[in-house]
Amino acid sequence: MDNFNYKKVADITALSASLTNFKYKNHYHKEYAIGVTLRGIQHYHLDGHLQLSYPNGVMFFNPEQAHDGMAHDENGLDYVMLYIDPQSLLDVTEKKEMIYFQKPIVYNHILKSSVLNLAHAILSGKDESLCSTLLLSLTDNLIQTNVSANLLKDNTLIKKAKEMLRSDLGNVLKLDEISKQLNLSKFQFIRMFKAQTGITPYQYSLNHRLEQARQLMEKSKDLYSAVAHYGFVDLTHLNKHFKCVYGTTAHEYISYLN
Repeated sequence: MDNFNYKKVADITALSASLTNFKYKNHYHKEYAIGVTLRGIQHYHLDGHLQLSYPNGVMFFNPEQAHDGMAHDENGLDYVMLYIDPQSLLDVTEKKEMIYFQKPIVYNHILKSSVLNLAHAILSGKDESLCSTLLLSLTDNLIQTNVSANLLKDNTLIKKAKEMLRSDLGNVLKLDEISKQLNLSKFQFIRMFKAQTGITPYQYSLNHRLEQARQLMEKSKDLYSAVAHYGFVDLTHLNKHFKCVYGTTAHEYISYLN
């Protein structure tokens, strides 16, 4: 049976999940995502390559790094994940430039324990001061184990395209207008964007709208305001896409955080 449990403290969201039949569609997160496979095999595609995370595997996803996800076989999958705001990680590491995780999966007992300790503290409702201390311990271990480098920056055209895709979230995506401003045909633009990001312009725009809707719901607890602000037809439409990325409906997600 598929089961998801979300909890948030400050700028860190923890997820405890069990998957049997559920499959995540190709998507990305604006946060860093760091997780541990507890049981089974995590099966996903990242940067065009199949990744398999076995028990005790520590998984790394950089902001806006497109991926899907599922259990590798009928035995199912249990895992935990931390979603950490990029600015928070920058503040804790005291670095001037954002970091980029180079290896998608590592097997390191110290890192595994650091992730699990922080995830358990958040999911069990521990106070923010303890969670902050555990976040500091996790980031110190990330630096010491040398799993990161400076964040790779988008090229100028991709950066401009992303800004345009994010600029008008409440309306229908206008690929013809965007590609014209980039001096590309519509199909050249789609092909180039997907080659560079691993995701189509439509998927990027939809994913960003879901991210913004999620943030609004977390603050206001108003699902219908999120529907209206970010161009979804109705709550059913929002829930359909929300579940493909977060494993739950928008209403279920908010109920977990309360």
